[in-house]
Amino acid sequence: QVHLVESGGGLVQAGGTLRLSCAASTRAFITYAWFRQAPGKEREFVARINWSGSNTYYADSVKGRFTISRDNAKNTVYLLQMNSLKPEDTAVYYCAAGRRKDGGLEVDYWGQGTQVTVSS
Repeated sequence: QVHLVESGGGLVQAGGTLRLSCAASTRAFITYAWFRQAPGKEREFVARINWSGSNTYYADSVKGRFTISRDNAKNTVYLLQMNSLKPEDTAVYYCAAGRRKDGGLEVDYWGQGTQVTVSS
């Protein structure tokens, strides 16, 4: 069992930056990811990283603006650096963990979510 706890959400103006953190309760050799869900929309994939931090993948909508990484000082903490934020990035952001399957991610664990609001 892996418990995930997110932090770092908040309110920011368009063009600003935020950094989200996901702390896992234990070191597990699985894939970690961020998803988001805006009001009235389905949850969507944002970015993923393997347990060692050596491999990453992004949704087209955030590529070049967001960076997912592992905190190497705390190797059970995964970060999402969000730059050049847009109002359309407003959503609840969820940390997730699971296994790669059929080119995607089968999620076994979810965090509770953290709100990100970008004002125009």
